[in-house]
Amino acid sequence: MQEQEHLTHTFEPVFNKESKVLILGSFPSVKSRKNNFYYGHPQNRFWRVLANVLGEDVPQTIEEKKSFLLEHYIAIWDVIESCTIIGSSDSSIKDVVVNDFSKVLENSAIETIYVNGGKAYELYHKYAEEKTKMQAVKLPSTSPANAAWNLEKLSAAWGVIKEKLM
Repeated sequence: MQEQEHLTHTFEPVFNKESKVLILGSFPSVKSRKNNFYYGHPQNRFWRVLANVLGEDVPQTIEEKKSFLLEHYIAIWDVIESCTIIGSSDSSIKDVVVNDFSKVLENSAIETIYVNGGKAYELYHKYAEEKTKMQAVKLPSTSPANAAWNLEKLSAAWGVIKEKLM
């Protein structure tokens, strides 16, 4: 059984001054922390879903992923700066310290915040919404744990972001 650990988010948000939407996860998974970049678990469908929605090839390297996001005016980050967590289990998250979103929101053109899954939505609503003065739109989780949603169904639901990028 894995132990609970108190961890701090170690990689920066991806955004620039042209970013129009911000997509937030909860906290990086074990694989993402190991890879030092977002959605690093090979079974997580985040990159495949965005590629489907935007009609692009799935980016492979960290540099390709960053370019892909910025070319499409997408910023990504996580709700949590630090927390106590067991492995990658969102349900085990406690002792939350939320990220300070002001540096992203004040230095971009973010109009809409989307959250990847219910836990990210719950955490954003509880800890960040009052500070940012922006409500988030909850999208279904791209995590492999969300087995009820296949790639096609996820891509259809996530298609709402495309209209914000035009």
